[in-house]
Order: sequence, then structure tokens, then C-alpha cells
Amino acid sequence: MEKVLKDSFQHVNYLWDEQYAASLSGDEVALLIYRSNLLGADLRLTNYAGGNTSCKTSEPDLVTGEQVPVLWVKGSGGDLGSLTRKGLAALNLHRLEALKKRYRGLEFEDEMVPLFTHCLYDPHSQAPSIDTPLHAFLPHKHVDHLHPDAVIAIAASTDGKAIMQEVYGDELAWVDWQRPGFDLGLKMEQVYRANPHIKGIILGGHGLFSWGETAYESYVNTLTLIEKAAAFLEKHYGKKRPVFGGIRVQALEPEQRKIKAARIMPFLRAQASSYQRMIGHFTDDERVLEFVNSEDLEKLAPMGTSCPDHFLRTKIRPLILRLEGDVLQLSDEAIQNQLSAQFEAYRQSYKSYYEHNKLPDSPPMRDPNPVILLWPGVGMFSFAKDKQTARVSAEFYINAIQVMKGAEAISSYVSLPESEAFRIEYWQLEEAKLKRLPPERPLSRKIALITGGSGGIGRAIAEKLVAAGACVVISDIDEQALQQTLKEMKQQFGRDNCAAVCADVRDTQQVEQAFRQVMLEFGGIDILINSAGLSISKSLVDTSLDDWNVLQDVLVKGQFLMTREAVMYMRRQLPYIQGCDIVNIVSKNALVAGPDNVAYGSAKAAQLHMSRLLAAELGKDKIRVNVVNPDAVIRGSKIWESGWAEGRAKAYGVSVDELPAFYARRTLLNEEIHTEDIANAVFAFVGGLLSKSTGNVLNVDGGIAAAFVR
Repeated sequence: MEKVLKDSFQHVNYLWDEQYAASLSGDEVALLIYRSNLLGADLRLTNYAGGNTSCKTSEPDLVTGEQVPVLWVKGSGGDLGSLTRKGLAALNLHRLEALKKRYRGLEFEDEMVPLFTHCLYDPHSQAPSIDTPLHAFLPHKHVDHLHPDAVIAIAASTDGKAIMQEVYGDELAWVDWQRPGFDLGLKMEQVYRANPHIKGIILGGHGLFSWGETAYESYVNTLTLIEKAAAFLEKHYGKKRPVFGGIRVQALEPEQRKIKAARIMPFLRAQASSYQRMIGHFTDDERVLEFVNSEDLEKLAPMGTSCPDHFLRTKIRPLILRLEGDVLQLSDEAIQNQLSAQFEAYRQSYKSYYEHNKLPDSPPMRDPNPVILLWPGVGMFSFAKDKQTARVSAEFYINAIQVMKGAEAISSYVSLPESEAFRIEYWQLEEAKLKRLPPERPLSRKIALITGGSGGIGRAIAEKLVAAGACVVISDIDEQALQQTLKEMKQQFGRDNCAAVCADVRDTQQVEQAFRQVMLEFGGIDILINSAGLSISKSLVDTSLDDWNVLQDVLVKGQFLMTREAVMYMRRQLPYIQGCDIVNIVSKNALVAGPDNVAYGSAKAAQLHMSRLLAAELGKDKIRVNVVNPDAVIRGSKIWESGWAEGRAKAYGVSVDELPAFYARRTLLNEEIHTEDIANAVFAFVGGLLSKSTGNVLNVDGGIAAAFVR
């Protein structure tokens, strides 16, 4: 096949690198993975974990050594964009073909899926997906199954089959909507046998199958077919009528959108968490605004999505938010009352949907809260068990919006029938997949903000919490150090779990802005760690008023401002989200008097007593306030970079190099204290085992008798 020119594609990304592909020549599986990664990199073609690809090779039987045909196909739950060899299922094609003799008809289709594992060529490969027969029974060496917005727009149109013929002529065939499975694979095989000239198959309401004899041919064929559909839609936008019927609501200015979104985010999270705690995501993407601000929003949104992959991520339909009054002027109670009524109406509607469609063997009803929330003028919110799932759900709904946009431009949009949607959502095979998910980590579904997050102690705490499943926002006054820390944490823990906001804890406006950013990033706050700090070690007569003031401002005022703002947001998450934590990183110096330490020790003592006062005040809100008292955390701690080490060495009559050993010798355990030790202490408070403890002080100092609390 001749190489195509990159410029011949205007609506899809042609990413094929001939030189790199040549280095994979002869390895069909490697070329399959390469092709898959390229296709998965463009969310207009298929979304995270959507679609699947395959190739067929000849391999030696692992027992007999004889050559057998093998199907390599993306396994269950995998993602094309990040697919590796480990994510493939390898199956013996002869055995898959033999399953046709076992098939007893559509009524018994689910019994076929467990049999796929008996066809595995490599027993250690990924579990086969429900789409395996759709690839196995097509005779082509390389096959792609994607969910391209442009093609689904045709597939989800009232007269989609006729439009397909207008766009493609006899290049494609049409198969009516049917739930994926063994029977659909047989139907696709029949359609191809009857039309061996076709380049692909459109599945009604679902997506596209396309193929080629090489990885490159399949890639180009897939892109070409999608390009044709996208170009056809482009010519029709605004031709019959304005897109989505035109504008009904004017979008607010970008900054106003974010301010209003942050204002209601904790209330939304609270309602979305009535069944189980959720993490939020907000987007005001232009594609979202075009839809939520349109005349057709009220008509199209309740119809639901068409593609089953979209539906499984976004639920039966979104909730359209209708808020009376300016949320920036309304009281917390007024906002809470309006949202509570709307969420309850959605829950009742979902329960009716479940009761109307359930079968004798249907799994119990799941969380009845919406996943997608649309707010005209502002944007879209999504809520799920973690940030990645919430973000991906939003991306899927953007795909659904583009499908509706295209279908309405060329015809009229048709959604998945409610009964079919239910059969997919409560499919026993889908239920089994959910039960196979790994157990959640101790801090899953929780959101933490850590001040001093690029410092040694703050960073160690952040890494400990995100490793335990939390979504973590690090805050610091040092923008450069903050961004470098964030970059390294994202490399280690993934793009979705970490965020950063530069803020001076002494500045009320910056503190307020920091919390607004936390709301936009994750939807709420469950854990506040006050770790920002600095140290000054001087005698009384050498301590200036500026020294005194800066320590009081950073340590005491900063803890006060951050805590006051955090509590306001924590209360907005009531009643469904309870059991929040505030942990203040104080110091052994809050309890022990030492030389040349009047300003620092006084500020630390104020932090400690403020913590006790707040524990007493906030208990009624189920907000725990506890203290971790470090001592002499030298290695990796920024506190020693400000002259503190020199000051303490002078006070104790030792050199700076001797300080670690000096501090270790004076402890009962003769141990040096590390940043990880402080992080472990914080986790002890927030990890779940001390959920009934508040107002406590945990010393992490190696054992200093003078610091014993009692």
C-alpha cells in the first residue's frame, strides 16, 4: 500500500512514523500495539478504555510445537492509548471457531464468555473481552473497532443507514444495534461474507469496524473512513438549522464560570456522595458550553447516550442544574436546599428506571446519583470514585455531545432505548467485572490539601497520602519548587491524583483562591495538613520584632486562615460527607523550653493550643483536629536551610555537621528522625484507625521525656 500524505487528513490525527514502524517490521504484535497507541491518542476516535484492536498470527503450539492461528486482541478493561503486550489476550482461533458448535442461541449468549478462557493460547495473557468473537470471525489479519464521534453520529441518526450509503456508497455495510457478544460476531461474519468488497461495518448506534492486511493498511483505512464521516458532518453544521438550535443562554466570562463552579462544588459533591463518597471534576470546554447553553439542551440531554461505552461511563442521563438566584449571593442553606431537591428528584427517577426495567436476575440497584451534571452558562461537573474516572466520564460525555451535534446536523438523534441501556448497565457480565476490581486503598475517595508541600516534611506527607489513594493538592509559596515537586509527583503517581496551587498562607485572598482551586480540581476537601513553616533561632535580645512577627504570621496566622477556610468547605459537604481531618505539624518546641528559641517556641505553642481549641469546637461537625510534633528532622527538611541549623548548633555548642548525631543521642530511642516518620504519623491520624480520636498530640521525636504530654 502506498504511503498517504499526512495533510490529506483534516479531522483526524495521522501519527504514523515510518521509521519507527520499520524498526518493528516482522513483529505483527508489536505493530498492533503501535497502531493501537496511535488510535487511542485521539479522543475523537475512541476514549479511554474504549474500542479494541486485533491482529492474527501463526504461532507454535506451546505443547505440540505445531503452528496454530492465534488472535491477539485487546483484553478486557484495557486502554488503546496505553496498551502494552501485557494488555492483550492471545487466543487459539481454531478453538474459538469450534465454539460455534457450542452456541445455543441469543438467549444463552452469556454462557459463551467463560468459554473464551478455554481458548487462550497463552494462559497468562489478559482476560478476553466480550468483543473477542467480533474480531475472531472477521477473516482480516488486522481489525480495528473504534467509537469515533463522527461515525457514531451517523450510526445514531434516525436514517443512519441511508446516510451511510450517501457518505460511503458500497464501501461499508450496516448491522443494526445489538448488544456486543457472540451473536453479533456471527452476524458481522455473515454480513462480510455476503459483501466481501466492503472496507468496514457500522454498528447501529455503536461504532465502526474496519480492517486491513497489514497494521498500516488497517490504520489508514480506519482514519480514511472516519475522515469521510467528519468531513460530511462539517459541511452540514448550521446548514439545516443553527447548531443545537442556537444559543439560549449566554456563557459567563471564564473567570466568573470558575468562581461560580467553585462556589457550588462542595454542595454538589455532598449530594453526589449520598450513597458513597465521590471525587469531582469540572470542565467548561467550548464543546460543553455550546451544548449546555443551547436551545436543544432540554430536548437532547434527557434522551441519554447511544454508544454503550458512553452510557456505561455517564449513566442513563445527566442532571441539568436549575439554580434560582446568583449563587455568589445566596446563602449556603439556600444553595443546599435547591440542590437537595434536584438530586432527590434524580434519585427517584433513577429508582423508577431500575424498577421498571429490572429482571428476576438483575443485580441490586447501584448508586442512584447522577454522574454528569450540566449547568447552563457555566459548564459540566462529573463525579466518580476517583479523579481519573470522573475526568474520563466527562470526556465520554463530550464524545456523546459531539455525536448528538452531528446526528442533529444531518438527521435527528436517536439514543439507546431505555430497556437496552438497562440491560447493559445491569448485565451480569458487567456486574462480574465490577466485582473483580481491586479493593480500594485506605484514602481512596478523599481529598487532601497540604501546605508547605514542596518542603521535605510536606512533600513526604503528600507522597504518603497519594500512595494511600488520596487526591492531593500541594501548596507552597515557592512557585518554582512547587512546580518541580508537582512534576515529579505526577511522574510517580499519575496525572490525575496530584495538583498544586501557589499561595502565601498569610494572605487571606491567596488562601481563598487556593481553596477555590482545590474545589475545581477535585470537588471538595477531606484532609487539611498545615505543614507550612519556617524557623528562626535567636536569643531574646537578638530577636527582632520582624523575627517575632514573621513566625507568628506564618505559623499561627497561617494555620488559622487555612483552617478557617477549610472548615467552611468541610461544613458545606455535610450531611453526606462526614469525618474530615485537620492535622497540624507543630513541634516538640511547643512543649519543651530551650535556649535561643523564644519566638519560634512561642509560635509553636500557639499552634498547639489552637489545635486543642478547634478540636473542642469542631467535634460537633465530625471534624477531627490533631497534632504531630516532630523534632530535629534535618535530612530533607527546608527548615534547616534558613540559618536554623547554625543557630541550634551554636545554642548547643556543637558543629552543624554534628547536629544529626547530637539530636539522636538525646532521644530515648537514640534514633534520627526522618521526613517519612512524620508522614507515617499523619497517616496514623487520617488513615481510618483513629477515626474516634481528636485533640491528640503525637510526638515523633525519638522519645524526649521533657516533651511527654502527661
